[in-house]
Amino acid sequence: MNNRSIIHVDMDAFYASVEERDNPSLKGKPIIVGGSLKNRGVVTTASYEARKYGVHSAMAIYKAKKLCPEGIFLPVNMAKYKEVSIEVHNIFKRYSRIIEPISIDEAFIDVTGKNPFFIAKNIKRDIKNELNLTASIGISVNKFLAKLASDLEKPDGFTVIRQEEAMEFLKPLPIRKLWGVGPKTEKELNRMGIYTIGDLQDYDIKVLVDRFGKKGRELSYFSKGIDNRPVEIDITTQSIGEEETFKEDISNVEILDHKLKEYSLNLSHKLELKGYLTKTITVKIKYEDFSTETRSSTLYIPTDDYLAIYNVSSSLLKNKFSFDKKVRLLGLTVSNFIYPNDPIQLSFHTK
Repeated sequence: MNNRSIIHVDMDAFYASVEERDNPSLKGKPIIVGGSLKNRGVVTTASYEARKYGVHSAMAIYKAKKLCPEGIFLPVNMAKYKEVSIEVHNIFKRYSRIIEPISIDEAFIDVTGKNPFFIAKNIKRDIKNELNLTASIGISVNKFLAKLASDLEKPDGFTVIRQEEAMEFLKPLPIRKLWGVGPKTEKELNRMGIYTIGDLQDYDIKVLVDRFGKKGRELSYFSKGIDNRPVEIDITTQSIGEEETFKEDISNVEILDHKLKEYSLNLSHKLELKGYLTKTITVKIKYEDFSTETRSSTLYIPTDDYLAIYNVSSSLLKNKFSFDKKVRLLGLTVSNFIYPNDPIQLSFHTK
């Protein structure tokens, strides 16, 4: 185990909360942010009041309307959310230089050597006082436990998982709470008799490695509260990406396209915070039969603009993939980074 102090900050129902803040008449009402009711859009974020009706992100708008007929449906205002997100991250920078943005509304902050409880309370206070928003915060010795902690008492939560209590804390939780366990992996683990994290703690790691490879070792470590990954602040030599394994295989291209828009916003935000532009955009699809395809474009002009990233990825999705099989996983990656003042070599390549 390491002796790090890691904070995970997760804004509560971010898009919906920003809309409620900017229009107080919406307070306490079921807000659903996403595509228009006139087309086949999907939900981006739902307020906690809307979630009580079963509405969740990536759900088709028409279905959300059926579940929550009194819902207030609002269009996505990406520019506004991005601006607020920058304000949130500026608050983080007061307390640490080691910050890893995960998406537009969450981040890891390494405060090793400082008082994590004091810093976390200050972050919550600053976000509330200055931005009139709430965040749920988790504190622990590593990224996995900190992220898990932030999810346990939403909204406006503050949860600490101490190193010495991690094993017992994790034991009764369902196996799907482990980082990296999606619906398919959960079913495979269930077939092995593993239903709780405690079941996995007691399982022979050799069997897990034989079954899942490197991921089996990682899952075993996570089940014991072990996660040695550092908070990443340098993206110059790597790619950054967003991907998701869906609860159910998807055949609707519109839903996939909506997910790319969400990923594009998150990746644009990460690039902007680091001060880099990307030249190469890659879309990855894993089909229901586990076959995988990737398609990439290298841009004439490097960018950190979310619409540019989205437009390229959407074009790749719609023109470079065949959808005769359902989609199990969708991913979007940006790479080939430069500084804005680097010399630019113009090129374009699609494969």
